[in-house]
Amino acid sequence: MLAIGALLGSALVAVPVAAHATAAPAPTARSAAAAAAGLDDPAKKEIAMKIVSSAENSTLDWKAQYKYIEDIGDGRGYTAGIIGFCSGTGDMLDLVEYYTQVKPGNVLAKYLPALRDVDGSDSHAGLDPNFTGDWAKAAQDAEFRKAQDRERDRVYFNPSVKQAKSDGLGVLGQFIYYDAIVMHGDGTDPTSFRNIRKRALSKAKPPSQGGNETAYLHAFLDARVWAMKQEEAHSDTSRVDTAQRVFLKKGNLNLNTPLDWKVYGDSFRIG
Repeated sequence: MLAIGALLGSALVAVPVAAHATAAPAPTARSAAAAAAGLDDPAKKEIAMKIVSSAENSTLDWKAQYKYIEDIGDGRGYTAGIIGFCSGTGDMLDLVEYYTQVKPGNVLAKYLPALRDVDGSDSHAGLDPNFTGDWAKAAQDAEFRKAQDRERDRVYFNPSVKQAKSDGLGVLGQFIYYDAIVMHGDGTDPTSFRNIRKRALSKAKPPSQGGNETAYLHAFLDARVWAMKQEEAHSDTSRVDTAQRVFLKKGNLNLNTPLDWKVYGDSFRIG
């Protein structure tokens, strides 16, 4: 749940200094880079992908997940790839359509009619019995892996990070938004990302509105837990309780390593 090279950086604006004022020391390149870093910093993005993979695939090796595909019984049909593209929610269809634009005649192109038919359902009609095997074959193609990266960023990563920055959130908050949109999407249903955020805003103000960042993120995670519990397949809230909430309680708003967390009872560490 897009191209790895997301934009980052901040402009430094020169401000005239009064004649007798003492100018502040110019920021070093290191301090300026630290101030500018967000979840779209390549190192932070790598951390984000590993944490999501720990929850989605029980491993930190997210790059091994391009070939992943199974029906996890959540009513969304097949779930596949590095971010859990689903045959029942439209993002898998968008992915295969884009892949076919850049590489016509690929091994998945023949499934486009079926993917359009099953969109919005958990049906496998027209996909079985060979779709899963062909997905794994496609994952050997660098163009398909690039397509997965692109769609992850376009649909999930870039919009969530942009919204989090607009709300004045640091790296951890940006990750919390990203993980939420990966699981819940950004539709109009009550448990979607935008409505989780709306629920949080009714309880606390984000930093952009003068609120306390930690208090707001706790409110967001409370709303996220509520949303997860509305659906049996997502009712285990450990990816919040023993991961994101742990980082937040430690005050690690910049998502600095080392990181230790648990998901579904499994322990993970990034040193």
